[in-house]
Amino acid sequence: MEPSTLKDDFDRLYVEHLLARLRESSMGAAVVLAQEQVYDRDGKHVAGAGLFHVPNEYVLRLAKQHPEFIPAVSIHPGRPDAMDELERCLEGGAALMKILPNVQNIECSNRRFTKFWERMAEAGLPLLSHTGGEKTLPVVDPELANPRHLELPLQLGVTVIAAHCATKSALFDANWFPDFVEMTRRHPRLYGDNSAFSVLNNRIRGDTVPVTLAEPLASRIVHGSDWPVPVSGFWARMKGYIDGDTHRKWRSHPNLLERDYQLKRAMGYGPETFTRIWGLIRPRHAGVRRDPR
Repeated sequence: MEPSTLKDDFDRLYVEHLLARLRESSMGAAVVLAQEQVYDRDGKHVAGAGLFHVPNEYVLRLAKQHPEFIPAVSIHPGRPDAMDELERCLEGGAALMKILPNVQNIECSNRRFTKFWERMAEAGLPLLSHTGGEKTLPVVDPELANPRHLELPLQLGVTVIAAHCATKSALFDANWFPDFVEMTRRHPRLYGDNSAFSVLNNRIRGDTVPVTLAEPLASRIVHGSDWPVPVSGFWARMKGYIDGDTHRKWRSHPNLLERDYQLKRAMGYGPETFTRIWGLIRPRHAGVRRDPR
């Protein structure tokens, strides 16, 4: 393929590739994520910050074109038009909202955002928030990845999914996983996802896997693929979470969605881990449910 073709048609090719991998996998649907821009504490857009921007309108349109896609919008609650943008996204069919507080400079515990969180709770729009270490995107404030910053939206009735369960992504990251576990005991609307639990550096997150497989935490875990981050079962095999035959069978499988799904099944994540999300996303999307095979 010519580089110029890739440049001109990258979005189309990317969507076609993702759809093909999804349709040939055991998964019936996938959440597609918008990516908000970076704003300062006064709500002003920080030009040049952030690695990329995926507009909400784009993912909402993709979801209308392809029923396999579930749209997750992304809104910085401090931007001047945040409430208006939230209403537009709700009207457009948003199923949940995704943010990366440490990357997008979102202080979720700021009381100025109370009305924003209250409207999300009222609309039944859950919040998928990055927590824990981050090494794939430029970080503005590492402390904002602490799940403790999610206390306010939880208190106001928002269902929150803590991406990565606040685990470390590198050896010297802060360890906020115990904070996440403690918070699940106090907040019945707090969940975590197992995205990045089968990536190349799973040696770092691996010690938390047995805890997420056991109750009472197991009932709070949903599946997350972390697509398109590479998937590997190497550390799961080294730690004894999967056997040698499983590792050999899936280590070179070309479909990362399927490889990730099968490795997590082999680790011990039950079927409900992969279907629990249907009970959390905005109710209007319940009719598009398609369970994994």
